[in-house]
Amino acid sequence: MSARRVAVAATAALLLTAGLAGCAEKVEGNAQPLGGGGGGEAINTDFDKLLRECDVVASDKIGEIVGNATYVQDSFSGAVCMWEIEDAPGGGAMATLNWYEMGTLNNEKATNDKLGYLTGDITVQGRRALQVRRPGDNDSCGVTAPAADVGVVGWWINYKPGSSHPDPCAAAQKLVELTLDLAR
Repeated sequence: MSARRVAVAATAALLLTAGLAGCAEKVEGNAQPLGGGGGGEAINTDFDKLLRECDVVASDKIGEIVGNATYVQDSFSGAVCMWEIEDAPGGGAMATLNWYEMGTLNNEKATNDKLGYLTGDITVQGRRALQVRRPGDNDSCGVTAPAADVGVVGWWINYKPGSSHPDPCAAAQKLVELTLDLAR
């Protein structure tokens, strides 16, 4: 056997012995069930923190931006957070937040084009963003922008059809700006 092979074999034997010795160490203490030891905190099995992205803008702030509304009821469905705003101008509104970690503006534009939506480029905080409208629908508008770190974030505002209300695009853009500010 060559000197090189002997050196490699000796090194391997040394590493194996050291690894086995590590397995033979005794650890003091008593075994605890998962979540029952250490830092004193139990595991949260209620899963009530899964929707933290829905808290990025407070409900009262959403109501204020949509039209000085005070009754804002939140809900969650799939990849979006939604708020029903009963006392919004015109008799009510719906605000919707979507945050896609792997999303891109190009993908959003392609999807909007497939749906037949009207999509235009705007600027939000110095970045290219999309303003989206359904054809013939002046009661709703969405704005999507690149998130602070990765993906895209978007807000849709839908006022009651045919009602008198503020510009839904202005509210959607303001919520996107606020979301980007808070996410930094």
